[in-house]
Amino acid sequence: TSDVLPYHGYLQFICTRTRKVLAEFGTLYQQQYGLALFNKVRFEIEGTGGPQSQLLHRKVPLEGRSIFSGAVYQYLEENKKWRIRFLFIPDSYNIECFESKQAHDRGQQPKGVISCAGYKVLTSMDEYLELLNNTGGPPFPNSATQFPLLLWHPYTRHYCFCVLTEKEHNKWMAVFQDCIRHANNGLPEDNKVQTPAFTDSVRLYRQHHEQYGTWDMMCGRPPQILANLVMETLVPELRNLIGPRLKGKLYQRQRNWMLILDAVYHQVLCQTQAQYEALVQVSYSGQPQLESSIRTDMDQIITSKEHVTSKIRALVQPKAEQLLKDSVEPDITFILEALMEPTSRGFAEVRDLFFRELTDMSNNIQNDGSREKLGEHMEKVSMLAYHPVKMQSCYDKVEQMNLEGLQQKFDVSSPSVFIQRAQILMREQMDNTVYTFEHLLHQSLSDQEGDEVPKIIQRCLDRVMKKYDYDSSTVRKKFFKEALLQIIIPYMLKQLNPSCAQELPRFRELIFEDFSRFILVENIFEEVVLQSAMKDIMLAVREAAVQRKHNLYRDSMILAQSDPNLHMLEENPPIDWAASYGPQDEGGTGDSAELWRRRRQVVSMILLDDWRHLQNESCMEVPGVDGIREEEEESKEEDKAEEEEDDDQNSDPSPVPDPSPEPGSSPTKSPDSVHEIRGLINPMLEVLVPVSELNNPVLTNGLVLQGEEPKSRHIQDDYSKALLNRLLQKEGEPPAWGSVRQAESRLSAGSGQQEAESERFSGTAMQFAVHQQDDSGFQSPVSEGLEDEGQAITAARKVQPVALDPESVMVTFESGDEESELDPISNV
Repeated sequence: TSDVLPYHGYLQFICTRTRKVLAEFGTLYQQQYGLALFNKVRFEIEGTGGPQSQLLHRKVPLEGRSIFSGAVYQYLEENKKWRIRFLFIPDSYNIECFESKQAHDRGQQPKGVISCAGYKVLTSMDEYLELLNNTGGPPFPNSATQFPLLLWHPYTRHYCFCVLTEKEHNKWMAVFQDCIRHANNGLPEDNKVQTPAFTDSVRLYRQHHEQYGTWDMMCGRPPQILANLVMETLVPELRNLIGPRLKGKLYQRQRNWMLILDAVYHQVLCQTQAQYEALVQVSYSGQPQLESSIRTDMDQIITSKEHVTSKIRALVQPKAEQLLKDSVEPDITFILEALMEPTSRGFAEVRDLFFRELTDMSNNIQNDGSREKLGEHMEKVSMLAYHPVKMQSCYDKVEQMNLEGLQQKFDVSSPSVFIQRAQILMREQMDNTVYTFEHLLHQSLSDQEGDEVPKIIQRCLDRVMKKYDYDSSTVRKKFFKEALLQIIIPYMLKQLNPSCAQELPRFRELIFEDFSRFILVENIFEEVVLQSAMKDIMLAVREAAVQRKHNLYRDSMILAQSDPNLHMLEENPPIDWAASYGPQDEGGTGDSAELWRRRRQVVSMILLDDWRHLQNESCMEVPGVDGIREEEEESKEEDKAEEEEDDDQNSDPSPVPDPSPEPGSSPTKSPDSVHEIRGLINPMLEVLVPVSELNNPVLTNGLVLQGEEPKSRHIQDDYSKALLNRLLQKEGEPPAWGSVRQAESRLSAGSGQQEAESERFSGTAMQFAVHQQDDSGFQSPVSEGLEDEGQAITAARKVQPVALDPESVMVTFESGDEESELDPISNV
């Protein structure tokens, strides 16, 4: 960035814009903090609330667990190469990147950590390029495989991964989506003061800047949301300031722009982190005094607020009701149906998934009712809600939500806000259902030890299903109301604000100064609009509950508390099925104990044949990585390959490198030439053989040669061809035919030099043997007959094959009696 904008000027520009946004936000936050504290205290005093949940709630769902881990290809922007990385996803849902699994197992720090808030996971380059056209950024090169996975963010760097198989692709996509879903839900709902104050402040800030409707970047922790709020206005200014000064080709300009954007985002994030923490600290320090004032003057505050509300309602309600009748009521049914159809299907799939898992477990227990088997199944079921692959079928139902007709009129940018909220609720309901079943089953097993386990499971399942149906109906109706309000209220505020905004300031005179921290005119205006729309929304939801296809309970139906002591179990610690029903090995050193340890990961790893070498090795040591074509290197590699082919044709093959280098030497590099690769795959070992063995030869490749032996000591060209033809006729062309051809060409080249010596040994018998040692792990058809032939190999000849340089070894025969010993070279 220093080439485009001076560093100090750049830093000053960013800091000034960030301070301006945070100053305006801070004023709104302090106002909303007092109001949120008042609402919390009033709720505690009055005690009004909705229907009680029938299911139990797990407090710490993923304690001591990890979500997923495995190896993927990652594109590194620094060196423009694809490299293998080991990704580990703990219970925080941050993606930790390691160079290898071994580095992770040793406890080393990750090379990078990806916080997925605000990201989108893309599964094709077409989707990625479409987003680039809207936001800019450097495009990645073509994926190394046909299964890419791209993490895209509008304000910071992108990440590109790819895998080898479709099964891996589906599993990683589900895991990444779950990471994004969890990270986007970064505002704690149990904090009844800070969270409402923050969300209302962000909404009011955007409304002051004429930005109504849903916001896709309302995701992550508060500092991340504030950084997105700053970048929303800062990015257009930076593009106008820096964009015209960027030089180079299109790709280079896009790459430089993304680097600048990433640096700016992290600078803004650091600033929002520090200033938000300071803002919260100031507000929290004054909370005791505010709370004391609220409790002392609660009645006077409520009376004053109702008086101001009545005045504002007289001004706003007639306009709001007319707007509802003309523009909103005709669309409520359509909006509600668009929300209910996919959401109800998703919750129904959650019910079916839970039922299937428990039915399968019951059937397995019926066949094998051991204590360990029950613990094994319950250990898996306990994490069902956090298994993104199994839950994906439920999430896919909600992904079909389509609000296409609402974008322009109601300023709904996309349905992603509602989709992710519905998916979070589905996961919570699944976890509540599983947690309730765990406690019921554990209690039943301890009370009725003599009963059959499958019957106990079925009784607990029936009880939990009824509770799920009731809670699911309650949660969905609440979700539909909130979604309708999020769509309708911003539209109404946008329409009513021009005519009402000028009238609102005069109502501030009706509020006592001591109560001005708890009574805000702007919030009362929104409450009046909300109350006007709530009647139509409640009516639409009640009418939808009558339809059986949505499986909703009517509001008049309240499920009796059939388990009065059930909610007392919620305070008990979580059930450790591994400790209660797992293996009883002392010290946990047995194989079964190790299996239980591995189950602490929610999603099981995929182990493919092509990836087994990745489990413990560094990505830089994995063979085959260098074979992936890199960006801007394809033409260079093609030219280099052509030059190497020409050199190989005009020169002798390079010797096979020693696979075991001496200590202190540099690590062995991958072979470059075709001959080196052949030598590694098919090393040949030639040994001295006594003449006595020629009458009954034992061939290392399992073949028995037939026919008259030639009178020559050395292998002649015509005899080699005849022998190879006979081998091919008997066994067919083996995979090592390339190595045999190479040996034939070498022997042909040396036949002229050996002809003089061959005359001296014209009476000596000779035998030809080809020995193949295939390092690739696959047995050649030539050597398949080794065991079938049943030839006895004496202990003296059982030698370990060692890869040698073929040029440094030649076949010679020693004339002597049958008692002659093998030359020492045969023992190599």
